[in-house]
Amino acid sequence: MINLSLNKKVIIFGFIFTFFSSFGQSFFLGLFNAPIRNELGITHGQFGNIYATATIFSSLLLIWVGKKIDEYQIIYYASFVIVLLFLSSLFFSFINNIYLLSVGIFLMRFSGQGLMSHTSTTTVSRYFEKSRGKALSTIWFGLSSAEFILPILITYLFVIYSWRSVWQGISIIILFFLPIVIFYTIKKIKLSSREKEKNSAKKLKIKSWKRREVVKDYRFYIVSLNMLAMPWIATGIFVYQSFISKSKMWEIYTIPKAFMVYSVASIITLLFSGFLVDKFSSRKLIPLMNIPLLFAMFVLIYFEQEFSAFIFLGLVGVSNGLANVLGTSTWAEIYGVKFIGSIKALTTAFMVFSTAFGTALFGLLIDNGFSIENIAVIAATYIVFSLALLMIIRNSLEPVNIRK
Repeated sequence: MINLSLNKKVIIFGFIFTFFSSFGQSFFLGLFNAPIRNELGITHGQFGNIYATATIFSSLLLIWVGKKIDEYQIIYYASFVIVLLFLSSLFFSFINNIYLLSVGIFLMRFSGQGLMSHTSTTTVSRYFEKSRGKALSTIWFGLSSAEFILPILITYLFVIYSWRSVWQGISIIILFFLPIVIFYTIKKIKLSSREKEKNSAKKLKIKSWKRREVVKDYRFYIVSLNMLAMPWIATGIFVYQSFISKSKMWEIYTIPKAFMVYSVASIITLLFSGFLVDKFSSRKLIPLMNIPLLFAMFVLIYFEQEFSAFIFLGLVGVSNGLANVLGTSTWAEIYGVKFIGSIKALTTAFMVFSTAFGTALFGLLIDNGFSIENIAVIAATYIVFSLALLMIIRNSLEPVNIRK
């Protein structure tokens, strides 16, 4: 890495941190749903309530802790996140009652899904300006790679090791690998560091909004409604994948195998979305983001065959690829990058909160006898409603420009 440019080092850092954020993501924690429930003797709904409550608390704390990335050099902030992720993973291996389960899920959601992804996306979106779309699409390959590799890997590891041993192995990898990564990639990055552009002619500079200004802007909430569709719907699907398989009478490995299609679809979408964002802007692409997810709900409603799992998760993967890039670049385009850390902390907290909502809602509906088809209808209705609002205000999604 010594001979790599600073641009490439920042991307490598973002890719690896995004990959490691998977340990706190719902698709990964959902793999441990069945063994944990069986060991602790809890229902789908009880697990969902614990998961949702822990996630809500993690999202609230993230609003404050995430803001600090605007105040400290990134290597110090990233070091803190690594230590927290290591301790959280190790703690998770010692869960033996519902109270420790609550704490364990809180720690993994906060350190993994929350801070790891927040650190990578904030660093990259702040550092890159001209090629922000391509940079963000590249680092999100990290999560797509994890989604491709880990479901099958963990499923097979369960045959050899206990789920506790798997978590202990994860904590060891975190402790010894990630410190080396940040030392060789972001040691020289400062808060003022920016991508070097060949053409530095006069251009319009985007006004940087403070978080207190953003929360007064009605556009923020309508865009957020659309941004949050993917997190809460996908989380419910990932956490309750065993319920979906049982409802559809699919073989136990069907959804883990379908995750490979989901990952490939995400990767292919990422390949194109970064270039599209840099050419057309995120603001113009947002209305397209949840259309594949809407089609995925239709597949879930109307199809029972096992092959439909691959189509269903493939469509979710397309929306995921779009959402990963647009979910960060849109805010930078509209509100600037000087205070992007505090803005992203808020939007990431919203995202984490929405995953708690999805988990709780799915669990509640399942325990009350709703079929997966009924739940998919509710999800589709949300997508249509939020998209309709977005189409009404789409022409107003412009930044405030300041001439240099």
